[in-house]
Amino acid sequence: MRETRNAQASIFENYSDHQHGILLQRLSERLDDYPQLLALVAEDLIDADVSPVGRTGLSAESVLRCLLLKQQLRVSYEQLAFHLSDSMTYRAFARLGHLMPSRSGLQSTIRRIRPDTLEQAYRLLTHNLLDQGVISLDTLRIDSTVVASHIAPPSDSQLLNDAIRVISRLLATSRDRTGIKIRFVDQRKPAKSLAFRIFNAKKAEKEVLYPDLLRITRLVLRQADRGLHRFAETGGLTQSQQTWCWDLAHYRALAQQVVTQTERRVIQGERVPASQKLVSLFEPHTDIIVKAFRDVQYGHKVNLSSDKNGFITAFSIEDGNPSDKDLFLPVLDYHESALGQLPRAVVADGGYASQANVTAGRARGVKQVVFHKPVGVSLNAMGVKSKTFQALKHFRAGVEGNISELKRAFGATKARWKGHDGFKAFVWASVLSYNLVRLARLDTG
Repeated sequence: MRETRNAQASIFENYSDHQHGILLQRLSERLDDYPQLLALVAEDLIDADVSPVGRTGLSAESVLRCLLLKQQLRVSYEQLAFHLSDSMTYRAFARLGHLMPSRSGLQSTIRRIRPDTLEQAYRLLTHNLLDQGVISLDTLRIDSTVVASHIAPPSDSQLLNDAIRVISRLLATSRDRTGIKIRFVDQRKPAKSLAFRIFNAKKAEKEVLYPDLLRITRLVLRQADRGLHRFAETGGLTQSQQTWCWDLAHYRALAQQVVTQTERRVIQGERVPASQKLVSLFEPHTDIIVKAFRDVQYGHKVNLSSDKNGFITAFSIEDGNPSDKDLFLPVLDYHESALGQLPRAVVADGGYASQANVTAGRARGVKQVVFHKPVGVSLNAMGVKSKTFQALKHFRAGVEGNISELKRAFGATKARWKGHDGFKAFVWASVLSYNLVRLARLDTG
């Protein structure tokens, strides 16, 4: 049965005298101060129904530490397994003892930690740091950014080709997966050729080629319908057959959505709203984010605040592409409800600026509500003088560095885990690691 914590540290655990080794040692000591984090992680990893005999595997403590190490190193599971087998310092930090985890072992255990668990761990840590006076809510800075999904830049032709490829592969493997062979005409090769030609064609040629690709896609959709109908007539499906049917129905629905949006965009010349577009069959949760008419990004917008020491005091992963103006008050609401304290002063980017936000913020008890670019809002309405306004503007610039570090040093530029839950778990792991490492840095100077 898996253990929550390693009962006793090995006498052979030693850390390098390098500054990174010193930081990891201090981080390890800090983690020992918060056993509540292990209790949260253990709920996802430890099955009470499992017999308490036999091999224990990685403890919940080791799994959490391996996750934090992975986010800091920004490596794959294969590379993480190598580092854990090769580095004395990394093994000491992860408290592996005699265990040598493999790539698959690391992946299967780390991915069992739910995003809600990592979010709770982050909030628990933040609340404790506030109680200890490490985090200060006197003055906060707010900003938003985008964490990208792990997808290629989308195009209608490639999405259609992906749909044909995935559905055809499911039909081709029906006998191996279900025991029943589904007959179909394989359209993958002509679809791939058409998609390649469309990608490299000029506009006039694309208008001629797209109807052919749409025709092939509709043919594949009809083949998928026949496959689903065949199993619907069978009845009493096995687990493997139910899984195959669910996969086929899932991708069939997404393929139909791609066909619809392609017809509207390419054939009818209609502008399809971003909220109605699908940009990936494999990460369908992905939003289209356009910030201030700049480049288009594909992922999810995140909203955050940080204090004077750079700790992230509030963090949220948004759905869709909400305006920054609508994300200002939820940050104050979170600090008031979850942390029990409102800041004295808040400074945010110009995108959050509105008289309504100033009025609502000051009504809650925030003395100074300042925006980097006071669009239509006077300094008097913000409750500041010119000198204070300039000082808070300079303070706000620090959140850009916090976001840069979160992305550059903890991998939050692009979430590389699959699915919506995987996306959220990856981002929350980055945020938790960020705050813990920042805490360790306070002690190492």
